[in-house]
Amino acid sequence: MYKKEELYQKLITKLLNDSCTVEADYYRPQWHISAPIGLLNDPNGLIHHKGDYHLFYQWNPLSCRHGKKVWGHMTSKDLVSWKHYFPALIPEEEYESHGCYSGSAIVMNDQVQLFYTGNVKFEGGRTAYQCLASLNDDGSVQKLGPVISVPKGYTGHVRDPKIWLHEEYFYVVLGAQNIDKQGKVIWYRSNDLLNWQFLGELAGSGLNGLDKFGYMWECPDLFNLEGKDILLFCPQGLEKENGHFANLFQAGYVIGALNYHTKSYQHGVFQELDLGFDFYAPQTMKDEYGRRILIGWMGLPDENESYHPTIKNGWVHQMTCPRELILKNGKLYQQPVEELKVLRKNKTTKISVANNIPSLKLRCAEMIIEGGVNYQIDLSDVVSIQVDNNEITLKRKNWRTNLWESRSWQGHIELLQILLDHSSIELFINNGEAVLSSRFFSLCDKSFNIIFKGGEVIHLTYWTLSY
Repeated sequence: MYKKEELYQKLITKLLNDSCTVEADYYRPQWHISAPIGLLNDPNGLIHHKGDYHLFYQWNPLSCRHGKKVWGHMTSKDLVSWKHYFPALIPEEEYESHGCYSGSAIVMNDQVQLFYTGNVKFEGGRTAYQCLASLNDDGSVQKLGPVISVPKGYTGHVRDPKIWLHEEYFYVVLGAQNIDKQGKVIWYRSNDLLNWQFLGELAGSGLNGLDKFGYMWECPDLFNLEGKDILLFCPQGLEKENGHFANLFQAGYVIGALNYHTKSYQHGVFQELDLGFDFYAPQTMKDEYGRRILIGWMGLPDENESYHPTIKNGWVHQMTCPRELILKNGKLYQQPVEELKVLRKNKTTKISVANNIPSLKLRCAEMIIEGGVNYQIDLSDVVSIQVDNNEITLKRKNWRTNLWESRSWQGHIELLQILLDHSSIELFINNGEAVLSSRFFSLCDKSFNIIFKGGEVIHLTYWTLSY
């Protein structure tokens, strides 16, 4: 556990000593969300209230390793410029002794309520408490303590509450692992946020036509879009399968129908949200304009994490860009939110054989490519995008092994939109039909070049991106 005053003192000292080194890092994102220092991972508590977008996030401000997590907090009026606050939740109590883990937010009586997991570890095991706290207008938080304990039949791996209101009741889904080490989503109901009724298992291994499907499901998120009930979750323990599930852990969704009266959820097949190298723990919110917006962690807790070259400069990881979700043709399309267009500067258009396009010296840019079914785009020495008829392949040089690795998507490619930051790339195919996101770390310093290859004519439009 932390003592708040002690954490504040350490954090202020670390910010004063390390912030210049962090901000001067060649790989530091110019427009993506990142923490001031330390390790950032899951987005938490996404909510739009009184004109402010709130983003909380898992944060270890004192180290670039996973450990006792606090909730970082930032707000924005436009999803582009963000204001930082001191940590909203700090593990000070016995019920959160090993970290304030992921959760969500909801408005009740015109005040934002935070619902999070208090993580507790002890010799030989662990347990978890789902906790409630109220956010004040000045960014401070009043903790109300645990409201849900681990139910019978489950291990201490029960976490990541995502809450919503339906008619007169509040509902929450939780990622869980049963005592047979199978991943599940369980859910509860309440009329006051304090007293909760266990409703059983909503989805998981062995349910709704699924066979064994991972040993743990994390970060569930259930919402209605265009009349369909969509469940996002992150199953751990899936085996690679015909080009799918290529990462260590997955993030995806199922589409179905939730029956609140029979407490049942019928859904279709699991679909991955992002086919790139770095995407996990996405969370969504419905904003005051009616949009369903997603932000994900552009990272993974895998064998590459401790080798990030930014760690030596005191920070690691960033978020994806905010994406609007649209349900179309039985799948979720993801598109960068409209607000990001304000970053566009110096529009340039070229219609040319790919080989004849001069190399571009761009590190923060947006590119839109139409036409052509065989071409290649190389980003200096570390990333290559290859379009070959009905397949697109994203290759990168692994910063741990220095070997090339690839991820791909199959389908007819009509339009490719690329969002590029200092050390990240997001590919949106066919207005978001598929997405591939990745971090990368070029060794080329200021000579970073984008090179086009191929004998076909392509239509290229690009902008530099900056505040």
